Amino acid sequence: MNSRRHRAKLRNMLYTTLISAPELAERLEDPRLAVIDCRYDLGAVAAGRADFLAAHIPGARYADLGADLSGPLTAGSGRHPLPEPGTLAARFTALGLDAANQIVAYDAGSGAFAARLWWLARWLGHRAVAVLDGGFAAWRALGLATQSGAEIASPPGAAPIDEAPVGTPFQAAPDDAAWLTSGAVVAALRDPRRLLVDARAPERFTGAVEPIDPVAGHVPGAVNHPFALNLGADGRFLAPDELRRRWLARLGSRASADVIAMCGSGVTACHNLLALEVAGLPGAKLYAGSWSEWIQESARPVAKGMAEAPR
Repeated sequence: MNSRRHRAKLRNMLYTTLISAPELAERLEDPRLAVIDCRYDLGAVAAGRADFLAAHIPGARYADLGADLSGPLTAGSGRHPLPEPGTLAARFTALGLDAANQIVAYDAGSGAFAARLWWLARWLGHRAVAVLDGGFAAWRALGLATQSGAEIASPPGAAPIDEAPVGTPFQAAPDDAAWLTSGAVVAALRDPRRLLVDARAPERFTGAVEPIDPVAGHVPGAVNHPFALNLGADGRFLAPDELRRRWLARLGSRASADVIAMCGSGVTACHNLLALEVAGLPGAKLYAGSWSEWIQESARPVAKGMAEAPR
């Protein structure tokens, strides 16, 4: 295939879950591409932006978990509330995104923060969004080009994606069935078919340690599937067949649509939702407030220990 036909094929390809570093490198000159750096450190919130300024994928823009990908805190909210849809659409527009873009999100490596942007874009109805598999670490490992300093404006797109005209702003038309409130989770847990899956590390799930939230433990009835179980030793997502095997073992007789994904604040839960999509098991929902919202109401019960060992 000659280079012109190859580039045309790439332009017509949509990525909706993962994209590899070599695939992204081949698309960097596509004017419809929008690369978003989501690096973040919960313990040092300014570090992600500093890392971006030091070195990032050429043409990338930076999205901050707290300022761009979360809403304002309230008395009863978790640590990273969902943004109001109209506000989120405006933030995406301010980042230079529009409905015609192929979006690629990346973070330092695991995809734990990039998956949050992936889920949010899908929540607003944008399907052409993917996470860079292995993140910036995979990009650097291949010796691919980087740049430093602030964002450089990308040129306007030249053709539509998903039949949206270039320059069409994100619309505030969220899928409200994609996530659950704390009250809805309480009601859902009365149904034995529903499965609440917590993506936190085992020691946080059991309550043995809690470095972030004021109360340790987990929601009674939840099971633990740490998001790291979706990754291989190289920090990349496992192959779809292996992810499917692991998740089917977790689901048992349940359908993937019976899953409610949670974590500490609704961020790394999106990693499990992405893994399910990669595995061909769609339909799971996000408990957006997650553990940090659950514990805001003292009447909600708390469990400790490992009721079931993670598979």
